[in-house]
Amino acid sequence: MAYSMTGFGRGEKIFDTRRYTCEIKSVNSRFCDINIRMPRLFNFADAKIRKLITDGLTRGKVDVFINFDDSKNESGEVVLNEGLVKAYASAVSSIASMTGADAEITAARLSTFPDVLTVRQKDMDEDQLYAELSSCLLMAIEGMKEMRGTEGANLVEDILGKVTSLETIRDEIAARAPEVVTDYRARLSARIDEILEEDKRSFYDESRLAAEVAVFADKCAIDEELKRLVSHFAQARKILAGDTVGKKMDFLIQEINREVNTIGSKANDIEITNRVLLMKNLIEEMREQIQNLV
Repeated sequence: MAYSMTGFGRGEKIFDTRRYTCEIKSVNSRFCDINIRMPRLFNFADAKIRKLITDGLTRGKVDVFINFDDSKNESGEVVLNEGLVKAYASAVSSIASMTGADAEITAARLSTFPDVLTVRQKDMDEDQLYAELSSCLLMAIEGMKEMRGTEGANLVEDILGKVTSLETIRDEIAARAPEVVTDYRARLSARIDEILEEDKRSFYDESRLAAEVAVFADKCAIDEELKRLVSHFAQARKILAGDTVGKKMDFLIQEINREVNTIGSKANDIEITNRVLLMKNLIEEMREQIQNLV
């Protein structure tokens, strides 16, 4: 099953008084590029979190948002910076002596000064925290994979439709190719008739006409390109039925485009050229869609 690189997943878990919320969203990228926003409490688990996401999602530009809340009152503690309080009080006294202003300042007022009071999370069991957080992350990852799978299936279905269209156009070109040489022979013969007088036409060496037609037929021969396209289309269907699609299809599309370009340059026929243009439009649409597949 093919997966899109566009998706969203959300997980929420509650353990006792601890609530974990994880949201993951992603868009297409050549690699697995992960950006995590989370409380400093989980910094110890950064590498584990990244590995968990990489193992689950493989490719894409992934944004991860982690929120944590502990309603238990003992989960945090207020820390007083005693040295900073003394420094603030001394500074206020110095200001008062220099300006003659009232130096009276209350403890409540001092407590509002920057960094005097800070709230610090009490030490918690890191193994327990990660176990709880990872279960929430896995829920979000599974939700994203489900959405990616749905999007991927829709993309694959549309790409397969384009492959079928390419096969149809390829068959039309294959049917037209033999007529190109026949039409050229008829035009060349008619042109010779126009140039030569009627009494001299009988002296014209038909072998020269045949040789000219043979050279033209060799130059505009596209049998090999048409055969390779059959193989490429079969390979495309095989790849699209698998799990890892993006990089393989990206390479195959380049090969298909190369064969189509060669057909366009060798065909020397307006009908084939018009069909080649249709194929190139379909190939470009497929190329853009494939960029969003894992």
